[in-house]
Amino acid sequence: MDGTFSPIGDRIYDVIGVGFGPSNIALAIALEEEGKLPGALFLEAQDTATWHPDMALEGTDIQHNPLRDFVTPRNPQSPYGFLSYLKAQNRLLDFLNLDAHYPPRSEYQAYVKWVARQFDHVVSYASPVTSICRETVDGADLLRVTCDGQSYLTRNVSIGTGRSPNIPPELAPHLGHRVVHLTDYLTHARDWMSEGVRHVTVVGSSQSAAEIILDLLGRDPKLEITNIARSFGFKQKDLSPFTEQIYLPEFVDYFYDAPIEKQQKMTAELWRSNYGAADPDVIQALDLVLYEQKVTGNARLTLNANTQIETVARTAEGRMRITARDTYSDAPSAHVTDAIVIATGFRNFGSGDAREAYHPLMRDLAPICAYRSDGGVDVARDYSLRFADQADSSDAPKVFLNGLCEATHGFGDAGSFSLLWLRSKVITDGLAGPAPVIPVTLTAEKELTNV
Repeated sequence: MDGTFSPIGDRIYDVIGVGFGPSNIALAIALEEEGKLPGALFLEAQDTATWHPDMALEGTDIQHNPLRDFVTPRNPQSPYGFLSYLKAQNRLLDFLNLDAHYPPRSEYQAYVKWVARQFDHVVSYASPVTSICRETVDGADLLRVTCDGQSYLTRNVSIGTGRSPNIPPELAPHLGHRVVHLTDYLTHARDWMSEGVRHVTVVGSSQSAAEIILDLLGRDPKLEITNIARSFGFKQKDLSPFTEQIYLPEFVDYFYDAPIEKQQKMTAELWRSNYGAADPDVIQALDLVLYEQKVTGNARLTLNANTQIETVARTAEGRMRITARDTYSDAPSAHVTDAIVIATGFRNFGSGDAREAYHPLMRDLAPICAYRSDGGVDVARDYSLRFADQADSSDAPKVFLNGLCEATHGFGDAGSFSLLWLRSKVITDGLAGPAPVIPVTLTAEKELTNV
């Protein structure tokens, strides 16, 4: 493991992972446990593996038990578990002495990178995938993955890129340096301060929205922030241990086996366990800010609840004028801002608000996919796409949606770490059979040195 990766241009891979974030890192561990890693290749668009780098805000913590990591619930003795990481850093006793519910986010980011580095020999970084399609080569049904002008053939693909950002249509035309989704927040916010930004608008009422507001308040004592939320402000997450059972393995079967209309009903009932809500500590911090503003008279933060954005337009000075309306009183409002952070989450599969039929990387597969009555792609229990023209068969290639299947498999299949250890094993066990022996030449071999 010297950090040098050489993709082989004349072979058919058993599995190619698109993206090397948490979902596919967990898959790499499961593949190694089963002796299947030599047949794998992972293609990552960034130049290094990381975990939400633009939300690595100082003072924030993770929101799950740290032992719900890549592998520990399945294999507590794994060298890739969080405790193994702490031991390797000579920090295990310090962590055990930590008087906090959860470790800081910076700690878990370091853990993700530590595990990822141990798989550098099967990862090609700075390799953004542009297309995935199904092909017949010498009579064999395969998948072709194209990346940076180079293509690879494989029997299985694991799409582990995370879900598409949810961008409200009023804001989509303005995306750029001054209008960003939360996944690009830190990269741009650091520059805004030096550029003389005086006002930032944060859209959304999620945990991320609250964290971003608090982060902005600490960046410049003169900066003003307006929050726009469609709901009654910041609600507290449902943290009941009974609700948290939705992150147990048995709930996946319970949810998957339910009819679509009942899946949707469960999602609505359990929504505040993960979305449109925030942890008590950040809510208390925001409330303290509002109270202190009353004491000092220095009102830097304005919260506009029950508010729907209607228009966004550029002013002659290059700022943005936002018009909005109260959902219940119908009262109009408007303000001018220098930058906008969109903290409205991610898209699920389906039709309607904040949904999409399939992930953009699946566009070449879309015509042959099977679809559910809710408009989203149909997904098998093992997280693989169902194709309309192809019966289930061990001989058929498979495309696994690794961390994209919340609409079909429940809350544990979104951005949470909670079920990575389980999903990676299910995918490993569900891989289509070994690659056929076909004399095929793809492209010349290239060599990449990982960061």
